[in-house]
Amino acid sequence: MNKVQRKIIAKLHYNDLRQIGRAIVIGVLTGAMVSAFRLLIQKILAFVIKAYQYFHVHPLWLIPWAIGSVILALILGWVSQKYPDIQGSGIPQVEGQLTGQFDEKWWPVLWRKFVTGVLAIGSGLYLGREGPSIQLGATIGQGYAEMWQVTPIERRVGIASGAAAGLSAAFNAPIASSMFVLEEIYHNFSPLIWLSVFISALSANGVGMLVFGLKPDLDVIHQLYFPVNQYWALILMGLVLGVLGRLYQVVILNQNNWFKKVRWFKPAWYPVVPFLLVIPIAWFAPITLGGGNQLIVALPSLKLPMLMIIGLFILRFVFSMISYGSQMAGGIFLPILTLGAVIGAAFCTLLASLGLVPATYLANYAIYAMAGYFACISKAPFTAILLITEMVGSLAHLMPLAVVAVTAYVVDDLLNGRPVYAEMMYNMLGKRPSEELTGMTQMTTTVYAGSQLDGARISDFDWPQGSLVMGIYRGEQQLVPHGDTELQAGDTLVLQLTGEQHLANQQVINHAAHDAGR
Repeated sequence: MNKVQRKIIAKLHYNDLRQIGRAIVIGVLTGAMVSAFRLLIQKILAFVIKAYQYFHVHPLWLIPWAIGSVILALILGWVSQKYPDIQGSGIPQVEGQLTGQFDEKWWPVLWRKFVTGVLAIGSGLYLGREGPSIQLGATIGQGYAEMWQVTPIERRVGIASGAAAGLSAAFNAPIASSMFVLEEIYHNFSPLIWLSVFISALSANGVGMLVFGLKPDLDVIHQLYFPVNQYWALILMGLVLGVLGRLYQVVILNQNNWFKKVRWFKPAWYPVVPFLLVIPIAWFAPITLGGGNQLIVALPSLKLPMLMIIGLFILRFVFSMISYGSQMAGGIFLPILTLGAVIGAAFCTLLASLGLVPATYLANYAIYAMAGYFACISKAPFTAILLITEMVGSLAHLMPLAVVAVTAYVVDDLLNGRPVYAEMMYNMLGKRPSEELTGMTQMTTTVYAGSQLDGARISDFDWPQGSLVMGIYRGEQQLVPHGDTELQAGDTLVLQLTGEQHLANQQVINHAAHDAGR
């Protein structure tokens, strides 16, 4: 290893004050940005609801409101088509950055995503703020890292840290936010990554607590303890959630292809459809507007009959697809949780009508179904369990949450379900020309037990051309690699990649580090 390589690897201490300080700054900046984003959406949505209350008394004002909605929709449609990096939730873009398959300029994405996201989500469409918050945080982390001209790996750590901070500020859930980035987006639990990610998430959550207080994000009145003799119902509900989760994946991943078949209707016009459809929804069911937070909290007290809950599920499912299919800035994170809550309420109502379970546990079923539905759609069960635990503010539900989440996950897996955000990333990359690397990049990977690299010496493995192992992290130790260095399960490898085949080489190395040899 030459002096330049030693200098680069020396900068990668994951526990030094410089790295921790950078994580804190990214977290605080992201927390402030996302809190403003969240607050503006709440204010605009509250204004929209009050406006429709006024329209009930003065209905003629609906005419200029509808005209203004069409104009706003056309503006948002034009912006989203001209700048596709701001489309959708933003999570696929961030995942593409962290895997080295996509990149974007941070400042144009930051301000455009902020403005268009506030207008689209605040207008009452069934879109979530969480995905855009992740992308906003990632751009802040990227911008701060680029400002200090850090190494490629540190830049990715900055992006990952900002992403976790964004979700943490959106949900007040720092542990689940860190897990989501590591489990679903970055797919990397290296100590180089997780410490910075967690510190940024905690810092952003601290800012969010100053703005929104200590109250749980989903302050739902529910039974603290769930009886063991009802666990059979949780397994049955998990089966239902797995099937409906697979349906969600199929529709959300294929709807753009279906929309394209209507060739005369330009993509820039797509937002007009949800902006017009939201008018009757806001008129008759204002509590359903937005991502669904208000609906989740109110659901147990509404005491709706079974048919109305089914109708509510159909409404939320169909209009959330139309809203997201418009390709405006807005996510599916909270809408997925809302659909899960509605499914849980419907399931409990059905069993209660048959005399099988008490209706007093409806809120519990809604809470557990949220975790199950998100777990199977995103293929991130640990995130789902931790997220609902933090959002509800109680550790008493870990076991029922786990039962539902794992059951739904397994069912979706048996139905060949794939992680929705990863599939969205592949769909996104398929629409764009591939930009091959001509310089140098870096990657990290963790050696899994039983993999090809577990127990192998560095010289024993046929490393792809243009790859170089620059460092090994083993617990708190930083090892200088040599040809006879024996790799162990749990080692984090830092590699330098050069050449046009860097993406294929990353896959080869990750396969060797994670999978058993054949």
